[in-house]
Amino acid sequence: MPSAAVLRRQIEHDLEVRFPAALTPAPRTIRECARTGIDAADRLLEGGLLVGAISEITGPSCSGRTSLALAFVAQRTAEGRICAWVDTHDALDPASAAANGVDLQRLLWVRCEDGRRAATPLAKAGKKPWTILDQALRATDLLLQAGGFAAIVLDLADTAVEHGSRIPLATWFRFRHAADRTRCSLVVLAKSANTQSSAALALECVPLGAEVAGSRVLTGFRYELQRGPQRFTPGLGGRKPPASTWSSKWSSSAAWETEKRA
Repeated sequence: MPSAAVLRRQIEHDLEVRFPAALTPAPRTIRECARTGIDAADRLLEGGLLVGAISEITGPSCSGRTSLALAFVAQRTAEGRICAWVDTHDALDPASAAANGVDLQRLLWVRCEDGRRAATPLAKAGKKPWTILDQALRATDLLLQAGGFAAIVLDLADTAVEHGSRIPLATWFRFRHAADRTRCSLVVLAKSANTQSSAALALECVPLGAEVAGSRVLTGFRYELQRGPQRFTPGLGGRKPPASTWSSKWSSSAAWETEKRA
């Protein structure tokens, strides 16, 4: 009686014309990634954030999530690429972005406006104006569909958790396919996970504390970055996801100003 291996080879041989490698699993696909500019993060991510996919970075306030996104955008603009930042709650500071190395000439800054306070044609016509979150999602959709952006940051960091969790899964699914089609890295900043299964990479930032020189000069902050489950990697088998620590250093002038005010 022929063995299972012999039967398998015979079946594959019979089907190789109609269905090439019918019983052979597809090889693992190597995903394209782009460096964040932070060595510790790039080592943890095995190269950087994914291209053509959604990467979600979560964490509390002052956890380093914005610093990581700024470092990534700075790296992309330094390569001569165009990026966009959808600022849901008008929280981006251009001076801080420039200090982190972002080329502002290559960054499209989309600032959402509170429709309840703006005298828009929709409000005058008696129609319900868009909320800030609606504007941010619509703007992100338009940018993804237009193409041409190497990276788009959707900043939902100041959005209430209950509001972010209500974003329809169909919206994230559409964003995922648009990012893959245009080869754009969509980075979502939030307090907690919102993108569900549409995110190819989930990261969590945790603040570890401040770094000081002596007893009076604040020189920077230390963060921990933890990588969650990833759609394109095998399961962890019950093991704890890998983590890495990194620091955000201040410039010497900023440290001197801190000392002078102390």
